[in-house]
Amino acid sequence: MITTVPAPTLLALHATDEVPAASLPIGSAAGLAYRTLLRAVVPVDAGDVLDVSGRARVTNDTAPGYTVGVGYHLWMYDADNGQGSSGPWTRISTWCGDNVPRDRHHMPLLVDTVYTVPADWPAGHRMVVVLRGDAHSTRADGQSITVDQGYGQLTVRRYRPALV
Repeated sequence: MITTVPAPTLLALHATDEVPAASLPIGSAAGLAYRTLLRAVVPVDAGDVLDVSGRARVTNDTAPGYTVGVGYHLWMYDADNGQGSSGPWTRISTWCGDNVPRDRHHMPLLVDTVYTVPADWPAGHRMVVVLRGDAHSTRADGQSITVDQGYGQLTVRRYRPALV
């Protein structure tokens, strides 16, 4: 079945290549130490549609070399609710992840999603869209993997749906 809808209006394009995390500490299990890899602050209105794409790269320089799992995904939180990055956080993309063995060395992280701003979003509040990641291994021993500078970008395209 093919559905055709009127084209939405592109309101803004937000992009950043500033990667604030220099490394991901290797935890003993997935999800213990998320870090912000990229973030963009986007003015939004309820019902807006966000087309989000992100990419980053990590490097496994563990010694002696061992395989590290890396999980990553897109999240959002309300920049203006008085809690800042304390939350609440909402995951807006699927879980993504892969293993980066020492001999693979570099691993790209690629993720995208389309997200509709909830109908109850507070008027005038900005949304922070974040690419987060964590590293984990059963061999965790206090090491980290490198988040490569100069290899990341987060792009958020903000659309207003056409009235049907």
